[in-house]
Amino acid sequence: MSGRQDNIILNKSFKFAVRIVKLYRFLTAEQKEYVLSKQILRSGTSIGANVNEAVEGFSNKDFQFKLNIALKEARETEYWLKLLHETEYISDHQYSHINNDCTEILKLLVSILKTFDQKGSDQKTDNDRANDNDRENDGDRKVS
Repeated sequence: MSGRQDNIILNKSFKFAVRIVKLYRFLTAEQKEYVLSKQILRSGTSIGANVNEAVEGFSNKDFQFKLNIALKEARETEYWLKLLHETEYISDHQYSHINNDCTEILKLLVSILKTFDQKGSDQKTDNDRANDNDRENDGDRKVS
């Protein structure tokens, strides 16, 4: 099994995006709600897209940057869910289940970012080392 298949945050954020798309369909078709539904569609699917980009990041800074964006999008999605619930576009049951998933993703992202900060960004990925080598080689070329 590849690391991508085992990546919990990658899998959960993708499944969450699928739920958000289904919620969007429900809101537009059944509730005839078109403004808030677009907001939650954008923020709710952006979480997984940014997690995916982080996993494929070129450096630790890129990884951390993309996960921070995913965290912000998850917080925004949490807001839209609460607003949809309070305005009775989604039921208590719908809200409870999808909000629990959002909260779980938020906790995972916070945990990953805290762990990353604790380990320090001095641990380099293969891409970081390759970028360092490229910069060193560029310096060698400039000298000659």
